[in-house]
Amino acid sequence: MAVSLLSILFLGGIPVALSQNATVPSTTAVSASLTSSGSASFVTNVDLSVDDLWDLYVGPVATFSINTTVEPTPIPSSSLIPPPTLYYPPFPTGQQVPLQSKNESWKFPKDFWYGVAGAAYQIEGAVKAEGRGPSIWDVLTHRVVNYVTTNETGDIADNNYYQYKEDIARLAALGIKTYSFSLSWSRIQPFGSGAVNEQALKHYDDVIDTCLEYGVTPQVTLYHWDLPLVLQNTYGGWLGDQIADDFAAYAEIVFNRFASKVHYWFTVNEPIVFCGFYPLPENYFKKTSTPPKQQPYVCGHNVLLAHAKAYHIAKSVNSSLSVSFKTNGGYKIQRTDSSADAEAVQRAWDFQEGWFANPTFINGDYPSTLKTYLSTFLPDFTEEQKKSINGTSDIFAHDAYTSDFIMAPDSGIEACTSNSSHSLYPQCYNTTKLYANNYWAIGPAGDPGTPWLNKATDWVPAFLHYMQDTWKPKGGIAITEFGISEPYEALRKDLASILIDPIRSSYYRDYLEAILIAMSEGVNVVGTLAWSIYDNLEWSSGYSIKFGIQYVNMTTQERYFKASAFEYVNMFNVYQEK
Repeated sequence: MAVSLLSILFLGGIPVALSQNATVPSTTAVSASLTSSGSASFVTNVDLSVDDLWDLYVGPVATFSINTTVEPTPIPSSSLIPPPTLYYPPFPTGQQVPLQSKNESWKFPKDFWYGVAGAAYQIEGAVKAEGRGPSIWDVLTHRVVNYVTTNETGDIADNNYYQYKEDIARLAALGIKTYSFSLSWSRIQPFGSGAVNEQALKHYDDVIDTCLEYGVTPQVTLYHWDLPLVLQNTYGGWLGDQIADDFAAYAEIVFNRFASKVHYWFTVNEPIVFCGFYPLPENYFKKTSTPPKQQPYVCGHNVLLAHAKAYHIAKSVNSSLSVSFKTNGGYKIQRTDSSADAEAVQRAWDFQEGWFANPTFINGDYPSTLKTYLSTFLPDFTEEQKKSINGTSDIFAHDAYTSDFIMAPDSGIEACTSNSSHSLYPQCYNTTKLYANNYWAIGPAGDPGTPWLNKATDWVPAFLHYMQDTWKPKGGIAITEFGISEPYEALRKDLASILIDPIRSSYYRDYLEAILIAMSEGVNVVGTLAWSIYDNLEWSSGYSIKFGIQYVNMTTQERYFKASAFEYVNMFNVYQEK
């Protein structure tokens, strides 16, 4: 039976057989098997280097002209002048604006932290540099046609891997106090397990040290969606039981290296989203026997176990660390006063935030409506696992962009829950951005490329109250991502029109005022992180969707502050206790 090497690689598993002490991983043994129609099995072993993985699975990647770490240049004072209406120059005169007075009953305490966030694959670039192994997103962007609507990749992105010193200096010059970023797992462990890439650890050492040098607090996320490719092709990534141990081993490397310099940690970012990527596109990754509809929930089950292991490792390294799990979602607004819509709202909470927040904050287990479905194919958590998962978030870290109206399916909830072929099964609730009159939207829409996102800041106080009342986080609540895509920003060509982003500016002002309202009513909010540090690869939307408080010229890699950056910082200049 003649089988090409490429066929073997795509159908076979890839176990890692490397020394943990290796500093520059070079090859891994590949074991592959094929079963013919006569059920005979054929096995081979192939040695692959990191470069081989890139060549066989991804292909050529782009590079930028700046490919060594650069020192920051002084930030021009002209780039730090706030826009109207925060500031007007003394000449020319004549403009008139209504006075907006400060609400003296609102305040952010001195220890309230505020900053910006970014994620490795979205901003770093330099995807093959200094030993990084490929992640699933290198395959998704390079090989899967139209997975990214613009057919763009993260090969160069914002070139943050080499320009991070400039980026951190710019944050400090603007007055940003916190920078939250994620680590590239496949940069630190190119095969996802086994050998450790010392160059990667030295790089992140310097990123952290540069933050501290500029008085910017670093916050680190272990995992923001860029799963090492080898783990996906070995056992299905987050669908395999082995992922918990591999993630724990990776976490142990990171915590032992950086825990003395980084206090705030997030284990995983938005599993509701990245588990929803499953099933991955067929014919690009190792096949799995898990039914497609079950895959997101198998992923979530393994995420909780992996997170719990990482949390306890962190506490064993330094018990004073703040370690949390990042959920995401929005406030669930009952669209009508019907009992069916009330039930739909509860199902929405259970299948969204409750999926991960209930196990980590309440009892180590799933909400009842979700568990009813999961029990049909997942093993229940053991009592030991529940105990291990419960209490493993020191703050309620939540990425909260918008809100939705929730309503029962037209056919009714019972008709949905009893019919696995129903389009809304198993969640069995519906969402809309329109009030019950089907006329007015919940708020101004973001870019058409983000149909899920409207400015819904009116509902933020109620949302914060719900989080505190339901999950009772002892360390308070942090909004760890929030922002809006400025409509049609990608169509703007001249710099002056790009830098004025009125929807985003009002979003940050109104959202922070809503947080101040909730805090004045007793909600314990401890920090915020704006998404994002600058325009970047917005996953399957490519660079067509803009969330940044800075504009980046992708040809020259020059950075410019937008008006929203000043609006964001100004709210703390006005309301934070000195």
